[in-house]
Amino acid sequence: MNLFQAAAPARPVSAAASPALPSAPRQLVHERGIPAFGMYQGIIDRLDWRALKATPYQRLTRKLHHKRWQYAAIAHPAFFIGVAIVDVGWTGTAFAYLFDRKRGEVIAAVSANGLPGLSTQVEDRAFGDASFHAGRCRLSFRRNGERLELAVDAPQLKVAAHIQLTEMPPVLAVIAPANWLAHSTHKSGGLRISGFADCQDQRYSLDGAVAALDYSNGLLARETRWRWASAHALELGFNLQQGYMGDTENAAWLHGKLIRLGPVSFDYQPEDPLQGWRMQSDNGLLELDFTPEGARREDKNLLIAASRYVQPIGRFNGQIRDPDSGAVHLVRDLLGVTEDHLSRW
Repeated sequence: MNLFQAAAPARPVSAAASPALPSAPRQLVHERGIPAFGMYQGIIDRLDWRALKATPYQRLTRKLHHKRWQYAAIAHPAFFIGVAIVDVGWTGTAFAYLFDRKRGEVIAAVSANGLPGLSTQVEDRAFGDASFHAGRCRLSFRRNGERLELAVDAPQLKVAAHIQLTEMPPVLAVIAPANWLAHSTHKSGGLRISGFADCQDQRYSLDGAVAALDYSNGLLARETRWRWASAHALELGFNLQQGYMGDTENAAWLHGKLIRLGPVSFDYQPEDPLQGWRMQSDNGLLELDFTPEGARREDKNLLIAASRYVQPIGRFNGQIRDPDSGAVHLVRDLLGVTEDHLSRW
């Protein structure tokens, strides 16, 4: 089954022929303490906020606002796996789950909290090392040359995978004001992956799966909310967000080309996120419908912090238009996720 196909060129939309994104800067902050705000392609080498211009109070509380996470999505025709390690400054957390599409449910889920610097470590490097351990739960990302080694070792779920970083599509790199001082993120396109997952006495081969990576590092407000959608094949994918990063994360990958999409609206029912979703860009380049097949949910209340999170898993259908050629790429049953997330951290 084709996940997408190119239709005949259509007339260009009004926002056609957008210029290519500029190359990523070497660092997050300019010499005079000004963030290098912008939307780029490539990797920002130096992820260090210490030179950022800030008030004495902001410098004093910066560590409490510093949030870092690494997330991997693994999409296979039969299942979906999500894995994340998060350092929120004063605590750390991690989760992993496997959604079985035939059964329409999450059949294995791991979630734990720990201490930053002790049980939780996230490197200041896009697609670099990250680790978490608490009790019998261990998760890790290990950078080994041009591959990222992902491991989950918990009673409910075990994953051993190699994510190939060679032949990587252009990486989306963003530095934005966000909702406190500044935030940065790196998003990958579709990546090849090998390995396996074990749960409930069953082995799931990752042959034929596609991975995508999200590394984020920044200084965010105590309360942060976002809506998000992401799905990837090797030749087509997208990342959409509405919330604290404005429209700077909204991009599509088409046959090795990274395209900025601009503002995107999310039409869904927050009280019932397993109903259909619709995403549409203001400039007409993207129109997608999302049909949920199930969801991972988690609400946490840690007294001084809390989160409300739901991540539906399902299939996207619609179209993405190339602003340069006008060609319409039809999206057909592309597996991915949406998300509605509120954190007080």
